[in-house]
Amino acid sequence: MSNVYFTNFVSKGHNDSIYNKINKIYSVCCIDKILQEGDITAVKIHFGEKGNTAYINPTYVKQIIDKVSEKSVYPFLTDTNTLYSGERNNSVKHIRTAIENGFAYSVVNAPIIIADGINGKNYAEETVELKHFKKVKIAGEIYNSNSMVVLSHFKGHEIAGFGGAIKNLAMGCAPQIGKKEQHSTLKPLTKPSRCTGCRQCEKVCNHNAISVKEKVKIDKDKCTGCGECILACKNGAIKMNWKTDIDEFLERMAEYAYGAVKNKKGKVAYINFIMNVTPLCDCCSWSGIPIVNDVGIAASFDPVALDQASYDLVNKQQGNKMSDLESNYEPGEDKFKGLNSEINAQHIMEYSEKIGLGTRKYNLIII
Repeated sequence: MSNVYFTNFVSKGHNDSIYNKINKIYSVCCIDKILQEGDITAVKIHFGEKGNTAYINPTYVKQIIDKVSEKSVYPFLTDTNTLYSGERNNSVKHIRTAIENGFAYSVVNAPIIIADGINGKNYAEETVELKHFKKVKIAGEIYNSNSMVVLSHFKGHEIAGFGGAIKNLAMGCAPQIGKKEQHSTLKPLTKPSRCTGCRQCEKVCNHNAISVKEKVKIDKDKCTGCGECILACKNGAIKMNWKTDIDEFLERMAEYAYGAVKNKKGKVAYINFIMNVTPLCDCCSWSGIPIVNDVGIAASFDPVALDQASYDLVNKQQGNKMSDLESNYEPGEDKFKGLNSEINAQHIMEYSEKIGLGTRKYNLIII
């Protein structure tokens, strides 16, 4: 059973601000113990796509940077380039977007280094010898860092069901080719009868896999399964093949997460911000209405226990009927099933436990 430390967002005066809560959970969790003087420490973050507003507030991130820096280490903020087209698919655009979203050095007190290089070609291979992968590809500057603090915005996800610490390791620490390997099982289905010929799917495909003449057509050999076309189609002409793909996709992510921290045993800490629990990933260029009220902040040295606790804490809340939730509004009901009934979102935690990334059993310590 792993310890998960938790503080809610109830504030009772200026000495009980979110900033103070961040500092307190960092100290009580003893995150300093993973750091050694002189470490080059990766602070893994999602900077948010341009137009998204639900990513972790940069001023919250600064509190973590300041605490890490007390140990005389050298922290840097990092993420990896995206597989899909957008404002983060190369390092120049990615850093520009990060700064526009508030992650400037003057705000967060740390430099930004995109871990897989200018065009996503900087990576190292890590041997895992698991079911789907013998080796995985990890972004070079994450692999080469001495220690890592993983900051995750806990929210829903259109394909994985939810996104938290495990997904932040899996997709977030992989170069573009690693993201492709994880997504490769996900080939969307088309419903040509619903296609209006608007060509939005064709415009967002970064791999020339989609053509629209009269109706949409997807070249499965070129398709990487990134899912951006599904989000772009407003008419339901492109759908995910839920019945055959999702469980394997989640397992592939778990194996990548395992590989992302294999060379850092005892050198990684995780903090989940369970707030702005939006229906979709921060890779979207918009943010939907949160499915529950803000919950709190949780921290652990075990990403599986942390995600399981965060999942359970969300499900204890009353669902927001103004959001994209379609069911499961009552406390205790599975909110992520209420978003996507076809996805067994907990499978990634079950499989992560099976391969030894962590345990789903946790002891929740309230701060």
